[in-house]
Amino acid sequence: MADNTEYTKRVMIGDIVEFMHLKQVTGDAASLNRWVVIPDLNRPGFELSGYYKPTEPRRIVIFGQKEYNYIQDLSEEEQRKRYQSITDGLTPMIIVTHGNEVPPVLAEVGRERNFPIFTTPVVTYQVMVDLITYLDEHLAQEQSISGELLLVYGKGILITGESGMGKSEAALELIRDGQVLVADDRVDVQKIHNVLVGHAPDILKGMMEIRGIGIVDVERMYGANCLSARANIDLRIHLTPFDPKKEYMRIGDEERQFTNILDVQVPTLELPVSPGRSTSSVIEAAVMNFLLEEEGYHSSAMFKQRLRNTLIREDQEQEEEKKENAQ
Repeated sequence: MADNTEYTKRVMIGDIVEFMHLKQVTGDAASLNRWVVIPDLNRPGFELSGYYKPTEPRRIVIFGQKEYNYIQDLSEEEQRKRYQSITDGLTPMIIVTHGNEVPPVLAEVGRERNFPIFTTPVVTYQVMVDLITYLDEHLAQEQSISGELLLVYGKGILITGESGMGKSEAALELIRDGQVLVADDRVDVQKIHNVLVGHAPDILKGMMEIRGIGIVDVERMYGANCLSARANIDLRIHLTPFDPKKEYMRIGDEERQFTNILDVQVPTLELPVSPGRSTSSVIEAAVMNFLLEEEGYHSSAMFKQRLRNTLIREDQEQEEEKKENAQ
């Protein structure tokens, strides 16, 4: 059923035609001035069977082999009636797959309504995979976050914190140590397939702002290998000023914290920053520990086991000493 969601991102069907290399059969140039706002597709089985179930009408219609075979048993009058719902003003376009010709009655309805219908030699499932991937990326929810995004040992690390916490300086040290920069100062985050993907705004790509120096070209300084166009966000590290009165994570068995970004829960660590403490080294250690935990190794659990073993051994030694004294 159609909802009242206000969609702020759109894809013009002309861009889809160019991306998919589609052949236009009906509709003139003006018919291409339609847009897609839903990253989903419609296989019109209900509509062709005459059952007009309430559904989202703003989806691209895929006319595959099953639909093509089904209409062979329908009269021209039945076809004409059932094509009305999939060629209305809200439906963006129809794509006929498998190299099939547009059914004559459908082509006639398309010409009457100046509705854009296209053909492609590509099989249905491949068209759907390519289209959904394309639409997911171009219609993805997006949010801008102040911070740094780097690939540290292959993991996408979002570094955040108040201004003046040394985020860019820490990022620069990490790059010098062989890690990879994605974005400095501002990270544009998209939600694609329920995964957060971050990248730099075009104007900031490959650039960093370092207080006292200004804008530096990271690629020129450290080479192309130190840059990546985008990265998944796997872990957020939030830098805060060190507060001696505050309790920080000591053993590491405390409950994991998360940050909600575009309705995705991102594991989060809070790292205190203080003079004389190498922020980049601590970030590297945090990421390596995160990698070990993903592989099932928990340093805190190992430490606790060692502590238990030590206490048990000490108790045993005390019992043996008591027995010796008693004798």
